[in-house]
Amino acid sequence: MNRLAQETEKIKSLIAFKKRLEDQLEKLTEETKEVQAALDTVNGILLDKGFRRGDIREISEAPVPKEVVLPKQEPEFQKPAPQYVAEDEAVIPLKTMAEEPLALICFDKQGLHVLPDESKNFSVNTPPFNNFLVEKVFAKMQEKDNELVKTKQLTADRMFSYNIVREGELIREITIKNVDEERLKELKSSIRWTFEKMYEKMKSS
Repeated sequence: MNRLAQETEKIKSLIAFKKRLEDQLEKLTEETKEVQAALDTVNGILLDKGFRRGDIREISEAPVPKEVVLPKQEPEFQKPAPQYVAEDEAVIPLKTMAEEPLALICFDKQGLHVLPDESKNFSVNTPPFNNFLVEKVFAKMQEKDNELVKTKQLTADRMFSYNIVREGELIREITIKNVDEERLKELKSSIRWTFEKMYEKMKSS
């Protein structure tokens, strides 16, 4: 594939990722409007009760009395929200040793998205996708977290999870949630290696 075609595929993937970010921003904007409306309603009720705006501010900023029981902090075993990558690494290209594009890894607040290079037509049936990436990497991470949930060292909503988006047999996207820094390194390496081996098999067939 020439450089122009590579750039075109990368731009297509980025446009798709941009659309997902815009959809999320729209949802967040709607939530902000709802919260603001609720806040305005509460302020209106307080003002009706005879409070002045200055009184409301003073009360809200006053120290919390000792008798008030504050919400309990999360147990120590709870994992913090994963910090995936820095902003300048929001898109990571995966390539062969010969600089042939294989896939893009894109990040957002929901997790990471693996977008295979569309010109390659990677199939779920091409080894070692299922027997290595799915069964030995994804499934093992999921099994480990499942055991942690059983022993109450992890909550179910923080378990590693993945979903393979297919179009027939073709892999269009892999979405992955709840990934820490250690697993991110393993995933980048495993995904790149898997797609490179798949590409080699496809070329030789």
